[in-house]
Amino acid sequence: MAEDFFERYFWAEDLGIGVDVSRIHNYSNDYGNLNQKITRAFNAMAALESGGIANGDENRMVGHYWLRNSGLAPTVGIKSEIENSITQIERFALAVHKGDIVGQDGRFKNVLCLGIGGSALGPRLISTALSNPKKDKMKLYFIDNTDPDGIDYMADILDGQLGKTLVICMSKSGGTQETKNALIEIEQLYNSHGLTFSRHALAVTCKDSKLDHQAKKDGWISRFPMWDWVGGRTSVTSVVGLLPAALQGIDFKKFLSGARDMDSISRRQIEENPAMVLAVAWYSASLGHGKKDMVVIPYKDRLGLFTSYLQQLIMESLGKRHDANGLEVHQGISVYGNKGSTDQHAYVQQLRDGLDNFFVTFIEVLKARVGESIDIEPGVKTGDYLEGFFLGTRLALTESGRESITLTIREMNAYYMGILIALYERAVGFYASLINVNAYDQPGVEAGKKAAKDVLRVQQLILEYLSSQNTNMTSLEIAEAIGGDKELVFKLLEHLAANGRVSREWSDSVRNLKYMTKISD
Repeated sequence: MAEDFFERYFWAEDLGIGVDVSRIHNYSNDYGNLNQKITRAFNAMAALESGGIANGDENRMVGHYWLRNSGLAPTVGIKSEIENSITQIERFALAVHKGDIVGQDGRFKNVLCLGIGGSALGPRLISTALSNPKKDKMKLYFIDNTDPDGIDYMADILDGQLGKTLVICMSKSGGTQETKNALIEIEQLYNSHGLTFSRHALAVTCKDSKLDHQAKKDGWISRFPMWDWVGGRTSVTSVVGLLPAALQGIDFKKFLSGARDMDSISRRQIEENPAMVLAVAWYSASLGHGKKDMVVIPYKDRLGLFTSYLQQLIMESLGKRHDANGLEVHQGISVYGNKGSTDQHAYVQQLRDGLDNFFVTFIEVLKARVGESIDIEPGVKTGDYLEGFFLGTRLALTESGRESITLTIREMNAYYMGILIALYERAVGFYASLINVNAYDQPGVEAGKKAAKDVLRVQQLILEYLSSQNTNMTSLEIAEAIGGDKELVFKLLEHLAANGRVSREWSDSVRNLKYMTKISD
């Protein structure tokens, strides 16, 4: 094992990051058999970075790598837009912090971000991972769903502080339903408190989108750019991630610097390329077809949201029905996990002794804390125990024949957060090429949105039909009358009844439940 480790441990001294694939059983053999695919992956990445059309469904370039190195942008116009956005962020954050831009009740103290998917996961990760309560200039809060109870919970937290809360609405089109719903609710909340919403709102959106026009028409404080060549799951190094970070007081330029440096070394050949090493390890561990899940366990509290972030980045990018040639392949890698050592108590038992249907990625942070640590036992500190739990757990899994990757970084700060983000973005792109799928489209997401709208149309038919009736009816009778799916109609009626929009009368079984005329809309 020791010889395997030194042969298959990549360490970049200049960056302070290492990737250990010595516990991936067939890594060396698979690496040797993937030469042509690896070459194809490097060529595909070079074409993407030079401005080739990577998202064929929408005929778009994919340019998140340009965001941290504008010199790579394929046109002078895009280069200028990126650089101008950085300047706009810096100037706006400074004006807010100095009190030149204020809310109705004085200086802004809070930021409320409205967004979903990449427009929430990335900013939340950065905020949590890099927060410093003694130095943060503003507190960040998020609404990332259309759950009314969740919106009420956030309204309660900000009760009495709305006039000092800056609202950032992030949506590429302005039509993303969850974000649109949250915006309508929050605007109404401000109005109900006698506050002018436009004095507290700014938009991050594409030029000429619905949201852009709304913000301009209503006189919002400012509008910041999104671009159609940046996908949501890779948008954290754009305004989406940088603006909230700057307002919080995080050094977002160091974050960009880390991402840029990782981009640079992940253009090297495989022996010196941590992203390609990671991609080949995924291919080997998952048998090139997602046969095993990826369990991510970061041993650092600040990375507690990292697995959630990776779920979208990896699963939305790689989970595809068809490959690049149109063949049905059903590809992807399932991602789950949580931080060590806390949550390993919840599932390490199964990882060691249960189904062997996974591989683990351990994330090790060498520096335990910024300051000095006391001894909790002679010569032993709390960070020593954390390292011990990590190494002990890894050893226990190895002894059971379970595969793992270890990713090591020197410390946890803005620079290394940028390194981690860029490493996984590049690894996902490489892996997608190895399995011949397009990492940059998401047809399944669009299908889900369409299905949700179809459901709401059925709900409207139910309400309209009940309004025209003067009698109690079962869900089966209603479904037959409107031509709807029986189960769907039942589920919608139960939802409507629970929220006081129809009346419900219990019978001897759910089949015979009676629903009555709508009470209110």
